[in-house]
Amino acid sequence: MKYTKKMVKIILASKSKVRKKILDQNNISVQVQPSNVDEDMVKKSLIKEKSSPENIAKNLAELKANKISQKENDFLVLGADSVIDLNGELISKPKDRKEAMQILQKLNGKKHNLISSVCISKNGSMIWNYTEKATLTMKSMTNNDLQNYLSKISDKDLYAYNVYQIEGEGKNLFYNIEGDENTIMGLPIKKIKEYLNNYK
Repeated sequence: MKYTKKMVKIILASKSKVRKKILDQNNISVQVQPSNVDEDMVKKSLIKEKSSPENIAKNLAELKANKISQKENDFLVLGADSVIDLNGELISKPKDRKEAMQILQKLNGKKHNLISSVCISKNGSMIWNYTEKATLTMKSMTNNDLQNYLSKISDKDLYAYNVYQIEGEGKNLFYNIEGDENTIMGLPIKKIKEYLNNYK
């Protein structure tokens, strides 16, 4: 079943090629309009308020969707955000390869949660939200192993998928993954499809 423009007009408030690809693979037609929300500033402010990682992901997803939704009446606007939670510490996307290595060293041999939140807004207000968590346990690896892994990942993929590309090389970093692959890639698509199927 294809979610065409006739049925419901949808905007993805994100420049994430990964999320767009998941929507395409599930026959959900969207227009792309990045929200350009200053994520780092919002995260810092929410961390200061001692917000939970789930709440931070939800807030960011809602902010992105509402920002575009305010100026695009009659569209459903999809906003999404994913955060890595390592024992209460929020891990952000790396800005360069040195930072990517530091993140991998932090996660090395440990269990962490990846939280993905999605929000749908209409006319400037959130009408639906869903947050899902996956738990990943990373293998204990040497620095050489980690460098070797990073050397196989292009810059584009490294910064788009956080530090691991779960449907590619990233799978080899973990000995245990509990959760949905699409959630780990940033979009809990099953729940989105359920919502759109029932949307009137």
